[in-house]
This record gives sequence, C-alpha cells and structure tokens, in this order.
Amino acid sequence: MIAVITLDPRRTALVLIDLMDRIVANQLAPYPGSQVLAASLDLARTFRAAGAPVVAVRVERPNVAEQPPGSDLAAEVAAVADEVVVKRTIGGFHGTGLHELLRARGVDTLVFAGIATNLGVESTARAAGDHGYRLVFVEDAMTALTAEEHRASVELDFPRLGEVAAAGELQLK
Repeated sequence: MIAVITLDPRRTALVLIDLMDRIVANQLAPYPGSQVLAASLDLARTFRAAGAPVVAVRVERPNVAEQPPGSDLAAEVAAVADEVVVKRTIGGFHGTGLHELLRARGVDTLVFAGIATNLGVESTARAAGDHGYRLVFVEDAMTALTAEEHRASVELDFPRLGEVAAAGELQLK
C-alpha cells in the first residue's frame, strides 16, 4: 500500500460498482457487503464535498423481462451518486456511455470501490486502463465472493493497472 495518494478533485471521479441490495447481501469476503457499502458511502461523501463526481454503476441481466428483487442501487448509494450507469456485462464501459460521460466532465483519474473486486471492479478497471485513465483502487472499500479472489486482484492484478490504497490514504486537493 502507498502512504498517501493526492488526487485533483476536478479531474477525479469515484466509481462505485454494483452496490445493489441483492449483491451487498451476499456472503462476501474478506469484508462483508455492509462494511463495503459503509466505506463506499464515506468515500462518496468525501468526494462530493471536494467537488469530485460520484458515478454509480449497476448491473442488469440482459434478455430478461424483469430484474431480480434488489437490483436497484442501495438507496444510500442512489442518493449520493451524481451519475448512474447501467451495464449489461461484467464491466462498466461496454455499451454504457461511461467513457463519454467521464470525458465530458474532464475526468482522467478513477477511484474504484464496490463488489466484486475480481469481477465488476476489475473488469471495469481494465477497460478504463485501455482508455488511458489513471486508476486507484480502494482495497478496504471492495470485496469479493472469497478472500482469495479479492487478494489475487488486490495483490497481483491491481498493482499492474494502477495504485492500491486504503480509504484513509486518499487526499483530495
């Protein structure tokens, strides 16, 4: 982990992945969904206070008439999100307009939190890297189905894609 990462709020967005009631309620590790939700909301309030946008990404299952119960964003996330993007794949960029939305706001740095570390977060981050964004991963504001999957992304993959930090190591100024 890095001691402090300083971010320019005019060029940085917080991207919250799949913080939906049905996903937050899953058996997750190494952190329970409720803890990740609380950490993500703390980050969102900090980002908004600094003038940085908060983008919530949620998944919808394609080709079904009705989404499963709990498929909306957690109410607290919907309340703090400046933008909501709906994805129909694992990652948040394909066919969603997310890249265009971020570029229109002048964003070149993305800070990631959400569920699941090795699926929605990592897939979205890989595409973001392909688009040239600087990437920051908040390790204690994401979780996975197993601690091993979370650890593999955080320790093996994310350091190759960007910077890994704890929530308390971020500074917006």
